[in-house]
Amino acid sequence: MFSFVYWPYSVKLLWAPIVDAAFFSRFGRRKTWLVPVQYLIGIFMLILSNVSSPLPVFEGSTPNVFLLTAVFFCLNFLTATQDIAVDGWALTMLSRENVGWASTCNTVGQTAGYFLGNVVFLALSSSEFSNKYLRSIPQEQGVVDLAGFLFFWGIVFLVTTTVIGIFKHEKSEEELHGEDHQSDGIALMYVKLWKIVTLPAVLKFIVILLTCKAGFAAADAVTGLKLVEAGVPKENLAMLAVPMVPIQILLPLFISKFTSGPRPLDVFLKAYPLRLCFGLVFIACVWWAKNVRSPGQEYFPWYFYAGILVVYALHQMTLYSMFVPIMAFHARVSDPRVGGTYMTLLNTITNLGGNWGPTVALWLVDELTWSQCLGLPGDEQSPCGNALLQKTCTDAGGKCAITVDGYYIESVICVVIGFLWLRWKARDCRRLQELPPEAWSCH
Repeated sequence: MFSFVYWPYSVKLLWAPIVDAAFFSRFGRRKTWLVPVQYLIGIFMLILSNVSSPLPVFEGSTPNVFLLTAVFFCLNFLTATQDIAVDGWALTMLSRENVGWASTCNTVGQTAGYFLGNVVFLALSSSEFSNKYLRSIPQEQGVVDLAGFLFFWGIVFLVTTTVIGIFKHEKSEEELHGEDHQSDGIALMYVKLWKIVTLPAVLKFIVILLTCKAGFAAADAVTGLKLVEAGVPKENLAMLAVPMVPIQILLPLFISKFTSGPRPLDVFLKAYPLRLCFGLVFIACVWWAKNVRSPGQEYFPWYFYAGILVVYALHQMTLYSMFVPIMAFHARVSDPRVGGTYMTLLNTITNLGGNWGPTVALWLVDELTWSQCLGLPGDEQSPCGNALLQKTCTDAGGKCAITVDGYYIESVICVVIGFLWLRWKARDCRRLQELPPEAWSCH
């Protein structure tokens, strides 16, 4: 049930044309939606911070999953609507030659927000961290609790939204498109969405977005699970993300120097094979995790974590060298007249292209794993590749042992698929950059 909270970001294309078409021109096309939505988010946080428990989700010892789902679904619905308005405003707020920087603002802002809302909050709410680094007299609670955190950011939302509403000027439709411009109705906006989807250039780009991440599926979805399976504590893997935050904030700023021009996908294509090679590097990391500890050694040595950190940092460089150019290209080709809908369409397809591969990879990894039942009477061996055979093996007194890990097979297959994709679609990527703006416009 809780997975429903992610649906607004997956289906926001359904109401994106409404956000584009319905507005008060005197107040501003994007501010019409952005200001009230952000006020609602701030009020939502203030209400949550003032109930007896910030999130009253427990009935005895049982979590109230329905209430959790309802709360976060509403928040995600509001932030998804905000996302549509912000994407559309970026196309007209920035000058045409600087519109490629929209992806940098997006990436840096989200990374900084994630750091403040997750890493900083977890540290400040931890009594152990607070007592060790922030207090002279130990206490049982951290310096911040969830109620106080929600109250603070609720106030920040209300203040910043008020400042934007009063002081930030938005160009009128007449300034953008001429005095004879007439706004489209909601029905016509849905018609335009269909025409955008059927444009030859957009169709080719959709195919690229849906298939380009297949080569990274095993590396992105399975590697972390295999490291945990090898004995690496999950909390230690999570802490490795902390030193990456400055890199994740500064790296897009550096990459944007090369993606704000007319050919952002050149950077994407150069980073693609490097990121593919990390599929093979991750194989080595998983093998290292299974063999680095001496017999009887409980903890992983420091140099193991140092090596994983270096690999993760280099991988992040290739990841952002692909993500920022794609987002910059979205901003460059999107028609400002239907900017929110256009950007939402491309971002939704991008998210879908990044989601189906990991799902398939997680399903296939067990299917590709070869296991044998060992320790049976008479040294007999039999396969135990599924749950039923594993139970039969253990019931007979044997032990199911992996002879060939499907992760290794799947990773190699994904890398091969990735290089084949590069040979198949690299030329199309270059050609799409050369098309005139009219090829992407909805007439």
